[in-house]
Amino acid sequence: MQQISQFIKSKRKALKLTQEELAQKAGVGLRFLRELEQGKTTLRLDKVNQVLDLFGSEVGVIRKEVSDE
Repeated sequence: MQQISQFIKSKRKALKLTQEELAQKAGVGLRFLRELEQGKTTLRLDKVNQVLDLFGSEVGVIRKEVSDE
């Protein structure tokens, strides 16, 4: 989660956006964006992806194969 937080924060700063502006563009609340940038681990993945979508990125679940041994 820390890498995602740093990625979003650096992209936001590179675009010279405030947290409030980015939250508005992404359609999420300011509190959510602040918690996201702080690395809070209990955030909803769909909302994280709403923000990442602005930068052409997303996160998802990678499933592991489980053997039946």
